[in-house]
Amino acid sequence: MPKVTIVEDPVSGKGKTVEVENGTTVIRAAAKVGVEIPHFCWHPGLSVAGNCRMCLVEIEKMPKLAIACATQVADGMVVHVNSEKALNARKAVLEFILINHPLDCPICDEAGECNLQDYTYSHGPGHSAFQEAKNKKPKRVPLGPNVVYDAERCILCSRCIRFMDEIAKEPTLTFVERGDRVFIDTFPGKELTNPYSMNVIDLCPVGALTNREYRFKARVWETSSTEAICTGCARGCNTNVWVRNNEILRLTPRNNPEVNNYWICDNGRLNSFRHVNSAERINSPMIRKDGTLQEVGWDEALAHAADALKPFSKDEVAVLGSAYSSVEDNYILQKFAKQILGTSNIDFLRHEVSGDEDNLLIRADKTPNALGARVVGVVSPKNVDSPRIFELIGSGKIKALYVMDDEVAVTKDIEDLLAKLDLLIVNSWVSSKTTRLADVIFPSATFAEKYGTYVNFLGRVQLSRPAVSTLEQERVPGRFNMSRLDNFGSAFDRWNKGPRRNVRSSWEIISAIGNLLGGKMRYQSAQKVFDEVAQSVPAFKGLSYAKLGERGASLSEGAIGKKTKEEALVR
Repeated sequence: MPKVTIVEDPVSGKGKTVEVENGTTVIRAAAKVGVEIPHFCWHPGLSVAGNCRMCLVEIEKMPKLAIACATQVADGMVVHVNSEKALNARKAVLEFILINHPLDCPICDEAGECNLQDYTYSHGPGHSAFQEAKNKKPKRVPLGPNVVYDAERCILCSRCIRFMDEIAKEPTLTFVERGDRVFIDTFPGKELTNPYSMNVIDLCPVGALTNREYRFKARVWETSSTEAICTGCARGCNTNVWVRNNEILRLTPRNNPEVNNYWICDNGRLNSFRHVNSAERINSPMIRKDGTLQEVGWDEALAHAADALKPFSKDEVAVLGSAYSSVEDNYILQKFAKQILGTSNIDFLRHEVSGDEDNLLIRADKTPNALGARVVGVVSPKNVDSPRIFELIGSGKIKALYVMDDEVAVTKDIEDLLAKLDLLIVNSWVSSKTTRLADVIFPSATFAEKYGTYVNFLGRVQLSRPAVSTLEQERVPGRFNMSRLDNFGSAFDRWNKGPRRNVRSSWEIISAIGNLLGGKMRYQSAQKVFDEVAQSVPAFKGLSYAKLGERGASLSEGAIGKKTKEEALVR
């Protein structure tokens, strides 16, 4: 394996030596020792183009400067990243790029997270020798339903073209015209409608490609960014949730080579957080009085739910968990069902869309935690696809039902069955057909409002953090004090002082009812619940929030079925 020395400080001349595999490029070798070489066209998830020339470095014994993205290392190579020759070359490259680039940073959505801005500040010449008027190119061009293109800002790095060719496998974009008139366009008769089209926005190092929905909504420095998990399907893509005034404005992908690499599908990016911002959010516990649902306080609702459950025998009551909810929520629900209610009538609904999946990210299972719910015990003894609970309700054997964080009235038949129940208690994020039939409703926290873990279809356990604050944080200030794990405090800065919702995590709601029924379910935080899961469920043995970190960890091998193992090997 060749050894290469990366010299970052031109004054001391001292470098960092690293041993790398044959074929490694200079830019990757430098990244291994924590040295970033400026670049525009290079991206670790795409092929090498070498057309921006921003990554020029000086290599000893080579007569000319070399581009770090395409030059492979050799044993004994010494690379000077910031030599005088390399810095002068970068200044010239930036001056060339800025000849026709518009000075519209104050209105550009990319401002604050723009590579061209950053490099111009750190490496730019500070002046231009060109006095001619800038070229005029197409502006505000809709390339598809979700992406807008501004050709004047484009630096022709070709990242978007390569992504559509190599990752999305749907060649849609290309260079048109030539010379100083060149810009990017779709092939004749085509639109950028691929399910992964919006990844080109993240790839764009400048503000040429922008999100049609997010345009002009906020400046990046006005928002907080929190690490979370996309709940749109069983892949569990890693995301950053961007919030201003306590409202989610956008989701962007977060790199995790074990799950989604650098990408996310458009549906997850746009729709997986709709329910968090929904106008239909339930903001207070409700009890049915005289035939109508009326808002009440938490203590009254919890006491009413506990009293209402007491008359029913263990065979007359059932609970439905949720593959949308976290491991912690489902674990507490099954513990409540088995130890407090004494019932084995427990299950969850499957939400699979047959055929709606691909070989990149999208899965037919549209829930983030079906495997996690099953592993912690939220499944009937028969483990059938269609919950047997509805059959028992129809026959009159089940008279009371507890539903957690799911819309179960998906058909008219199920709606009619729910209407037959003597008692229906529902934890829900939003108003739905199920809540309209409920006797007691508890407003529950969404994935963006609580700590929680989710297990994707490959058996990877991942931690999602709260991005939106709630009244619960004010009620129990220490509950979110986990500074060793993340910086949730950023969500409470001066830009995020919007209204807080009166919601609680489902594990907390269910624990409170369990305690009123004589149980001992006293947990101080979701982390404490997960610690118990790690102790009592063999598949989670040895795991903790700290060990999950930013990229998660795998369940023990025995928890993952043969089919899932085969899928993992193929991937």
